[in-house]
Amino acid sequence: MKEIVEIVAAYDRAVKEGKKAALATVVLVEGSAYRRAGARMLITEDGQLTGAISGGCLEGDALRKARMVILQQEPLLVTYDTMDDDDAKLGVGLGCNGIIHILIEPIYDSLQNPINYLKAIVRNKGNAVLATLFSVDDRKGPQPGTCLCLTSDAILQSCVLSDAIYKDALVTDVECAIKNGQSETSTYADGTIFTGFVEYVKPMVSLVIIGAGNDAIPLTKIAAVLGWDITVVDGRPNYALQERFPLANRVVVSKPGNILSQIELTASTAFVLMTHNYNYEIELLKELMPLGLSYIGILGPKKKLVRMLAEIEDNGVQITSAQLASIYGPVGLDIGSEGSEEIALSIVAEIKAVLSSREGYSLKYKPTPIHAELDKAVAGK
Repeated sequence: MKEIVEIVAAYDRAVKEGKKAALATVVLVEGSAYRRAGARMLITEDGQLTGAISGGCLEGDALRKARMVILQQEPLLVTYDTMDDDDAKLGVGLGCNGIIHILIEPIYDSLQNPINYLKAIVRNKGNAVLATLFSVDDRKGPQPGTCLCLTSDAILQSCVLSDAIYKDALVTDVECAIKNGQSETSTYADGTIFTGFVEYVKPMVSLVIIGAGNDAIPLTKIAAVLGWDITVVDGRPNYALQERFPLANRVVVSKPGNILSQIELTASTAFVLMTHNYNYEIELLKELMPLGLSYIGILGPKKKLVRMLAEIEDNGVQITSAQLASIYGPVGLDIGSEGSEEIALSIVAEIKAVLSSREGYSLKYKPTPIHAELDKAVAGK
């Protein structure tokens, strides 16, 4: 989501400066590659790049092709075979042993352009699906491109779908993708065989930091690097100051009972309680547990959490196994953290692992390829 937000902002700047632009999207990967399907890069006519489609090896060639696309105002499907010696000689061999298909689309001056679909996703803040159609078999034929966007409150579609006989099938696949929370690749026929990359876009991670002490500052800095939406909350007005947390999207002064009325919760909202105030945190924890959140982190020793849970149960509240599973205390992954910066790193890593349904262990011990599950889903297998 961070990449999408940055691309939207860069495009708005380009419009103000009167620059034309194109959008390059990785739409299909066969084998291994540095970036997967869904990676994007905005390219302006003067060579400004926002986002990335590789580790840096494809960007130069993509820039040259994007300038041609901007000039001709026609989408172009480009394929890089990183297993091919000729491509390696051209400087695009990534050592990744894969084939990468990239669709480069001109951004038309109309409502039906890929950037407006990305803007709809950013505004919505929830789960969304983008559908991008391209033809591998007929590269010189029509390349419909990004043509449909589904969010929780709207469905936007390009005019190219108006009379397409595969429209209903595509819409069905898009609805399934948002229901299952998983990207897929399918084929559609309408005289031409099109491949459709139906991309599930996760909402931006929303991090709510309860506590505005000095140890919360590095946590906001690391989360900001990842592009997370950050809210800092504290009951102390002399601590909860925007100037102390310039990278936070919001800084709120609030009592525990009033916090939730000021927070917009999503499936990717994570809370970290680090006020060092036992009574403040236990009062808030009572409010958070019934919400079905994926992550509630509590800074401090294990005995603190045990005491909090026992006190809540002593007051007649039954804590379910699902609620217990969502509480992480002591907070963070075990990486030998010392100091607030390292603790912040361990917290952010744990949140990312939990929201991605991962265990958080070293990749050297992973028995399958890094993206094996994703590749299987995208291939529609």
